[in-house]
Amino acid sequence: MITRRRSLQSIATGLGAAFGSSMFPDLSRAASLAASGGPKRVIFFMQNQGFDPATCIPAGMTSNSSLAKAKLPEPISALEPFKERLHIINGLHGKHTSPSHSAFFGALGGYRGSDGVAPSASTIDYELSKVLPETLLPHLCIGMDSIENMKAKPTVANLSARGAGSPIFMHSNPNHLYQMLYGGISSGEIRSQHEARSGMLDRIEAMAAAEGKSLPSSDRQRYGEFVQGFEDMNGLRERLGGVSDHLRNFAPKVDDAYANPEFETDWHDRLLDLGVSALKSGITSVLTIGSGRGEIFGAWKGLGVEEQGHNLGHMVQKDNPIWIKIRQYNSRLLVRLMEELESVPEGSGTMMDNTLIVYTSNNADKQHTDGANWPVMLLGNCNGAFKSGRFTQLDGKRPINALYTSILKTAGVDVDRFNMSEQMAAKFDSGSGPLKEILA
Repeated sequence: MITRRRSLQSIATGLGAAFGSSMFPDLSRAASLAASGGPKRVIFFMQNQGFDPATCIPAGMTSNSSLAKAKLPEPISALEPFKERLHIINGLHGKHTSPSHSAFFGALGGYRGSDGVAPSASTIDYELSKVLPETLLPHLCIGMDSIENMKAKPTVANLSARGAGSPIFMHSNPNHLYQMLYGGISSGEIRSQHEARSGMLDRIEAMAAAEGKSLPSSDRQRYGEFVQGFEDMNGLRERLGGVSDHLRNFAPKVDDAYANPEFETDWHDRLLDLGVSALKSGITSVLTIGSGRGEIFGAWKGLGVEEQGHNLGHMVQKDNPIWIKIRQYNSRLLVRLMEELESVPEGSGTMMDNTLIVYTSNNADKQHTDGANWPVMLLGNCNGAFKSGRFTQLDGKRPINALYTSILKTAGVDVDRFNMSEQMAAKFDSGSGPLKEILA
């Protein structure tokens, strides 16, 4: 169970991240990261069904170039005003992740993943949550899918992990997520549901802890992780309650689309609102967005797209009006993230100045792929730590692990490889350390 002292430290740090280190002068990590150009928060946006490079690389651009005079392709045209913050990277690979249909945990873990297979190590988003300025909820994962799937399975775990065999769940029902984050400061039905749910979780934790003592030793570790999950939820509720006055300034307005969505995109938008509010309030420093929740499903009927799920992955993405709509929608979500963070002062600039957004797919360039090419878009330069306003063409010999190593490096972690042994590197990585092409 999280101690009271650690809880208070987390509250203070979360508020410090939201308001700046001057409020809590002893919490200097956030300030030092900003001063050195490192990120204070990172957002991962993982689109399923693959990311065809033709949907993001300007026409005729084949070598390293500035984006200043280029025209962005139609699918990402919403990012045109933000080109100076954009870095399009082509030529990373993920052949070792077995990404056909999806690499699942391997997409953010940089290791072999598969449907129904537990993670073999932690993922980059969780590792960053340990080294970025500490917050009340170090890592938040939201998953967007068809309305039927989000209602039937409000939480799933396919993308993020704390370690081997320890997945992190994505929240897909905005009503449940709102209750978790803001139920303690709400009124009416939301408050009643929050209190009922809280009492139930407390009782479950107590019963689970008692029952686990009688299990054989071989099962106690697995069961202990189950109990830890309830401890985490209940501990988070207590910590959020301690900063309720602060949170009231950031809680999104609850409208009818929460309870009565017409399309799944209504819930997608509300989930993004909650993710943004968690970042702006200082609740979290790492947000992972799973569009399609790391699988082969997903729907966008709110965009007028009737096809959904696996069938979308069998369509060519380039010049396809369906995929143009989906990618344009994603680009608008990215713009919303940037504009929201740009609206909040932080240090001598804004929150966006200290934020890195990573947009890619959980299965490389297309649904049926060997992972030989894994396109990525970065948004934000974190006060000059990352190069931006550029297109970079790599030679296909460095893995996505090298990208994650690069991000860790800017966050102050001295590491040459992420989740890749020397034996694996000999086969799948032509270099070592971060990607010099993306770091300033």
